[in-house]
Amino acid sequence: MTIFSGRFVVPFLATLLLVPPAGAAATARTMPVPISVTEARTALDGLTVGERGTLHGYSHTRFMPEWAPQRGACDTREIVLNRDGQAVRRDASCRVLAGTWYSRYDGKLLTSEANIDVDHLVPLANAWRSGADTWTDAQRHAFANDLIRPELVTVSATANIDKGGSTPITWRPPVIGYWCTYARSWITVKRHYALRITKAEKAALNEMLGTCSP
Repeated sequence: MTIFSGRFVVPFLATLLLVPPAGAAATARTMPVPISVTEARTALDGLTVGERGTLHGYSHTRFMPEWAPQRGACDTREIVLNRDGQAVRRDASCRVLAGTWYSRYDGKLLTSEANIDVDHLVPLANAWRSGADTWTDAQRHAFANDLIRPELVTVSATANIDKGGSTPITWRPPVIGYWCTYARSWITVKRHYALRITKAEKAALNEMLGTCSP
């Protein structure tokens, strides 16, 4: 059986990945919580709709010359890996040595740091196109290291590479059960930072919100 969703053709098997493996669910409670479905619908209607901006002047280093230092010897990436993982072991420099991570995008259980990435849910390139091109580099660096909003999430490296700088128009998590959270998180971040959306992006987010439980 196959589910048709707009431009997406998604195997029904993906819907079976709604529940993380044992132990992984506990990590979700430590992650920033996106706004509710009702609030997300209202917030989406309140976002500025405009044309997609260009990438003129964009570079990754305008946001990320490096991960920002956080607590002790830990930087943002190390904080997120520890937050999202189970049984995470680190050395004295806070470098991750071992652990287990559940990738919410594609339902994979990962046990090697080499196979995981910390994803910017709203990609840096999209943020630039949506209004961050007018920010200072310091503001962009703060956005890229935001631990308060649901902007940073540990996922499989393959899912992160597959997503790239895409918006929900052209890419959505393979796990359909995560679409509701993903859309709410996207809207939470864009509302907080007053970033624009396009007409097609709004339609895609509305479609994803349609998967939320009543």
